[in-house]
Amino acid sequence: MINVDLIMRKRLRIAGLALLALLAVGPFLVPVSTSGTLTKEQAAEEIWDGQSRWIELAGHDVHYATAGDPSSQKLIVLLHGFGASAYSYKDVLEPLGEIGFVVAYDRAAFGFTERPTSWETNPYGTPGQIELIDELIAAFGEGKDVYLLGHSAGGAIAASYAVDHQDKLSGLILFAPAVLSGGGAPGWLNWLFYIPQFDHLGPLLVSSIATSGLDLLYASYYDQNKVTEATLAGYTQPLKIAGWERAFWEFNRAPRDTGVSERLSEISVPTLVVTGDSDVVVDTADSVEVAGIIAGSELVVIPRTGHLPNEESPAEFASAVVSFIARH
Repeated sequence: MINVDLIMRKRLRIAGLALLALLAVGPFLVPVSTSGTLTKEQAAEEIWDGQSRWIELAGHDVHYATAGDPSSQKLIVLLHGFGASAYSYKDVLEPLGEIGFVVAYDRAAFGFTERPTSWETNPYGTPGQIELIDELIAAFGEGKDVYLLGHSAGGAIAASYAVDHQDKLSGLILFAPAVLSGGGAPGWLNWLFYIPQFDHLGPLLVSSIATSGLDLLYASYYDQNKVTEATLAGYTQPLKIAGWERAFWEFNRAPRDTGVSERLSEISVPTLVVTGDSDVVVDTADSVEVAGIIAGSELVVIPRTGHLPNEESPAEFASAVVSFIARH
């Protein structure tokens, strides 16, 4: 007599094993490639027109641009925010260069900085980015008054550096700093990103930033008519670099929670906080709160401006920074 129940159990067991095999092997059957075709040098040349520079810091080649006199006694270091690059500062480099030597660099995974896939210290995580700032200041700032300026997520990194390296800074400028909310995935979820199947698909999963990133750019402007073709080119040009998706995946799974929101009151160096009055990315009220936490800090609110005052209101932004540095 046929045991129907036994047959069904065997079939279910076989189906379960087949499903497990599909989950284990299936992701590796999905092709994952890059849309980029250029080297970092080729991509940079198209918009920087010979102004690009590279320096090896923290184990990888870092792209940067400069303005001003290298012999100046003031070094002004510029950190950009999420999805941006040193190109975001193109309209304020020269005004800031009139009072000091300016170095604007591309953070790992953005702009034209090298996108490594192996490392001793993860360049995409906060510890690696702190290490890079320290090496950059050592390379360019010996004997100088150093002013560290950071925007949005770059502001969180700049604040994190300032907390533990106050003896190396003469001033700190935070604009629209993303410090009252953490970045990256929750720590308890990080293990998921290291499952081989998920890691294989990761670059494909994050490639949508090529379109969603432009939505964020437009949301960062109070007057969206100020988003020019040159601005769009500056934000999209790095996506022409071969392998940008893998680097952006590594950035997304790297540890980025700085914990600096709990330590803002420890900052004692002269500090300026700048924000647009219509910032909907990092709420204007958050920047005002940051200024209130850091004792003795100065606050400048630029009218009719969103999340990117360095791009949308460059004259007002540069004036605020120049005035602050001149007083300190």
